Amino acid sequence: MTQIIDQHRRQFLGVAAGTVAIGLGVIDLARAETETPRSTNTSFGTIKQINAGVLNVGYAEAGPATGPVAVLLHGWPYDIHSFVDVAPILAQAGYRVIIPYLRGYGSTHFLSSETLRNGEPAALAADIIALMDALNIKKAAIAGFDWGARTADIIAALWPERCRALVSVSGYLISSQAAGNAPLPPAAELQWWYQFYFATERGRAGYEKYTHDFAKLIWRLASPQWKFDDATFDRSAKAFENKDHVAITIHNYRWRLGLAKGEAKYEEIEKKLAATPVIDVPTITMEGDANGAPHPDSGAYAKRFSGRYDYRLITGGIGHNLPQEAPQAFAKAVIDADGGA
Repeated sequence: MTQIIDQHRRQFLGVAAGTVAIGLGVIDLARAETETPRSTNTSFGTIKQINAGVLNVGYAEAGPATGPVAVLLHGWPYDIHSFVDVAPILAQAGYRVIIPYLRGYGSTHFLSSETLRNGEPAALAADIIALMDALNIKKAAIAGFDWGARTADIIAALWPERCRALVSVSGYLISSQAAGNAPLPPAAELQWWYQFYFATERGRAGYEKYTHDFAKLIWRLASPQWKFDDATFDRSAKAFENKDHVAITIHNYRWRLGLAKGEAKYEEIEKKLAATPVIDVPTITMEGDANGAPHPDSGAYAKRFSGRYDYRLITGGIGHNLPQEAPQAFAKAVIDADGGA
């Protein structure tokens, strides 16, 4: 393992004992990692394809083929370019970096037209396990935000033998249909306006007709201080042209409200997730100080992590798309959580 990983490992282990309670030293450390400009790279180059489970998955890869693996997972409505500046940092540190398009994005597509276009959380997590199997990856550091953070959380909770370390933006995001049906205070419900919009046929038709404009609006609301340009958005927006993107998006949000059924093969997984299992793999959770998307308070989920754990608040106007807005801080979290394994 390279010297930089060993250095970050010593820093992380040096503060880990005190971070579960307050983590103040690490928060200060994380602040120093916020950088400007926030994005400098524009492309991953060649996108690879591989059959994995019910999908043919498109993914970017960087770093040495023999290095420890880091799997980076994007959210909605974003794509692999959220990690365009994270990947080179991790590759330089010696990691083999795998960044897949989730189902419904980019060049990832279903192998059969008969497969349900299912967006439930268990299906997304099973996709990543299948991808790791197809690539012969036994264990990886898994990191993500938004849908990607939820997927990473699920893998860490239910397949800990496959997850060497976890980085989760906005913390513990495992939930269930029952929890999703519980009413929230009005101000909190307002933040989920698009979920209720998607519950209607008008919402489905509207998202299909205005996908590009809708996604750009979400970007602006979720990261109100991120001054991304059109070229940055357009690079990611191409991923939404996937023929299954609308169906996967609508199914995901309708499933959360109990308005759409999942698949029987995922029922046992969803039952386990409904119990909100504790995660015991080494974990760092992160939050941007200007995250405009719905997200839980860090104090509400800290007890869901029983292993080596740290929380980092990234300051400087960082919004929901934390990896793209603060790539150095995100990459450092991956290295630190992994502990140089």
